[in-house]
Amino acid sequence: MKIKIKKLHPTAKLPSFAHPNDAGMDLFTVNDFTIAPGELVKVKTGISLSLPAGTVALVWDKSGIATKRKIKTLAGVCDADYRGEYIIALINLGEETQTFAAGDKVAQILIQKVEHPALVEVEELGDTERGEDGFGSTGN
Repeated sequence: MKIKIKKLHPTAKLPSFAHPNDAGMDLFTVNDFTIAPGELVKVKTGISLSLPAGTVALVWDKSGIATKRKIKTLAGVCDADYRGEYIIALINLGEETQTFAAGDKVAQILIQKVEHPALVEVEELGDTERGEDGFGSTGN
């Protein structure tokens, strides 16, 4: 698969895989910013993509940023026909203000195929061992 990418900012870094077997490519900010506890910020990446039809870009947390700095990504679905700048919504769930510099990793992006299933309305779905048991049904 090949994906066309456009730099919208002269210092924008292209998404990249840190390791050969990584599922996601790192995304980088083009701006310095701080994010206070409880604050939501929209972070510019300075890039736009042209995804092939039938694919989606999913924006996810970087595990180190999420666990060490308590920064969570939000609104992470970028459809194939979107041509605008990839802007990453981040929220600070921690108790300390966090600072990022231009060029820092802020999230990761996974490119995946999309299915468009036909939905069939039914009266019953059929029984399973789990049934309607939800949150915590497996013990934790």
